[in-house]
Amino acid sequence: MQGMPFLEYRMKFYSLDGTAQAHQQDMEQDYKESREIGIVRLGKEHLYFRRMRKVYYIPYTDIRRCFRRVMLVPAKLCCGKGDLEVENLVICTDGGEAAQLQLPGAKAGKILLEELKMRLPDAQFTPEKSNSES
Repeated sequence: MQGMPFLEYRMKFYSLDGTAQAHQQDMEQDYKESREIGIVRLGKEHLYFRRMRKVYYIPYTDIRRCFRRVMLVPAKLCCGKGDLEVENLVICTDGGEAAQLQLPGAKAGKILLEELKMRLPDAQFTPEKSNSES
C-alpha cells in the first residue's frame, strides 16, 4: 500500500445549540485527553458525547442541571417477560432539557454525576419538580 496516500481523519464537533465557539484543533486535543464514561467524555471545558458518527459538545458553563433518569423497557426474557432498566444522563441548559444520553449502567451514571458535581459546583443535580400539585 505504498502508493496509496494516507487519508487523515479529522473529527467534526457539533454544538447542541448550532453555534461554533471553540477552535476545531483545540477541541480535538481536549477530546483525546478527556475522561471517557460510556458515550460521554469529560474534557477541560466541555462535555462531549457521540451520536452516530458525530461528536456533540456542550460547554460546562451552559449546564444548569443534570441528573440520572432510569427508564423501564419491557423485554421478553428466557423465563418470561420483564423490564430492563436503562440508565440515562439528562443535561439541562437555560432552554430546558438539551440532551438525554444512554449510559452503560447504573455504576457509570453514579460515577458520571460525581465527576460532574466536582466540575459544576453551581449546577443542580436533581430533576426539576413538576407543578402538578394543584
